[in-house]
Amino acid sequence: MANPPHGGVLKDLIARDAPKRKELAAEAEKLPAVVLNERQLCDLELILNGGFSPLEGFMNEKDYNGVVENNRLADGNLFSMPICLDLSKETIQELGIKSGARIALRDFRDDRNLGIITVDDVYQPNKHNEARKVFGGDQDHPAINYLFNTAGDHYVGGKIDAIDRLMHYDYVALRYTPAELRLHFDKLGWSRVVAFQTRNPMHRAHRELTVRAARARQANVLIHPVVGLTKPGDIDHFTRVRVYQALLPRYPNGMAVLGLLPLAMRMGGPREAIWHAIIRKNHGATHFIVGRDHAGPGKNSKGVDFYGPYEAQDAVEKYRDELGIEVVPFQQMTYCPDTDEYRPKDEVEAGTRTMDISGTELRKRLRTGAHIPEWFSYAEVVRVLRESHPPRNKQGFTIFLTGYLNSGKDAIARALNVTLNQQGGRSVSLLLGDTVRAELSSDLGFSRDDRNRNIGRIGFVASELTKSGAAVIAAPIAPYEASRQQAKEMVEKYGTFILVHVNTSLEYCERTDKRGIYAKARKGEIKGFTGVDDPYEEPMKADLVVDVEKTNVRTIVHQIVLMLEAEGLLDQL
Repeated sequence: MANPPHGGVLKDLIARDAPKRKELAAEAEKLPAVVLNERQLCDLELILNGGFSPLEGFMNEKDYNGVVENNRLADGNLFSMPICLDLSKETIQELGIKSGARIALRDFRDDRNLGIITVDDVYQPNKHNEARKVFGGDQDHPAINYLFNTAGDHYVGGKIDAIDRLMHYDYVALRYTPAELRLHFDKLGWSRVVAFQTRNPMHRAHRELTVRAARARQANVLIHPVVGLTKPGDIDHFTRVRVYQALLPRYPNGMAVLGLLPLAMRMGGPREAIWHAIIRKNHGATHFIVGRDHAGPGKNSKGVDFYGPYEAQDAVEKYRDELGIEVVPFQQMTYCPDTDEYRPKDEVEAGTRTMDISGTELRKRLRTGAHIPEWFSYAEVVRVLRESHPPRNKQGFTIFLTGYLNSGKDAIARALNVTLNQQGGRSVSLLLGDTVRAELSSDLGFSRDDRNRNIGRIGFVASELTKSGAAVIAAPIAPYEASRQQAKEMVEKYGTFILVHVNTSLEYCERTDKRGIYAKARKGEIKGFTGVDDPYEEPMKADLVVDVEKTNVRTIVHQIVLMLEAEGLLDQL
């Protein structure tokens, strides 16, 4: 195979440090340890196996500044994305991290020590400059949001001694290191390889695009999907990999290989495209398909694209000779039904009948169970997608009722539970506030923090049940907007969340309180009671507002059922 980028040797730290693994492992047990989060683990894996060559560790301040300002490490090598170990000031002080210190790097999932960093420096980056120079400065950008709201305030730079590779339990046979993939290509006799980057399912157009690109260059295809962190809301990698596996036999015999890339994407457009090219070159590719708006996060809150459609292609082309990898522009393919073939849009004669299905239309068809034609995607691919994306009437959902104690929310929840169970078709779970307090949150009090923690637990349980296709009815008081929003975000990863504000007046709730709980709160016998000495924050965007003083429970339940039917979540009663 061709040499790795930058004219250097592939930096496979696992192989380099294998002879001293036992000594390093013993040393790490005695050192202070940083427990790495998911993004840091993705970065570490590609540092250790050479995917980020020529990096041998997390960037020190000189390398970081060079990359931010002009896409170059301090030694002049091309590298476009800051790869930094971000930590909080408190962690740095607690562990005594300073120049010259040796710190173990630990996997949060299994507490295994993966390496030891010898600290070059600890520095505080100019995050505003990084946001502007690397990502374009738009505050809506997901990487900028991560930079300011999640990443630590300080960066720790230094080279790493490798102890062990990360432990994966899924698709192990498809997880090639750069050295392993290069060796695999050598065994196959491949000398020209076109790499295809993807974080989405592949359909017939993608197959035609990659086959056309490979044949034009007398090359083979590396399907190299990202299975680390991608854009929030993307289809999970388990589903995507099953799609790629189903698609692979559709390639001409021996043309394509599938390998998984444990990358944490930043969605950084032009910068990311250069970075992806470096990574694919390290993995042995000679050509790299760069798409329209490659690795862009789409549009901001004002509906404006973060990057121009061809900025990424132009960026990689600018460094083509230095990268040592040839850019293959992504061609938009369209289906020509009269000839039953896919062709690049710019090669289709005017007046030729064409057909396309957009991503939005595909999601709609999956959601509703509508037909997906074979000219668009292969039957085996559609089967995988339908298994993971059942039609709306088979998807899970959560009805979240919030309101004062004795507002009628529990009565509505019980009646809705009976109604949905009567209909059948899916399991129904009822999470009443008192039941959850007794069974799930008996250790919690009624402080604001404990109330938030209680709703967080309800949100977690509801999200897991929703994921499994159940109907969930939750009816806590949930007095705070922030915790309700948190529960909504957890559930909406897997299904529909409908917020019902049971807006029965406090006066009515007190007047009809046969248990005398409000009276005890008024006398001071119960502290921190919602509506008495603790506030109830009314929902700002409830999906339905009801009031049992004005509408009976049967009618309210019917309103909720009609809403579920309108959303396509129920079979017709």
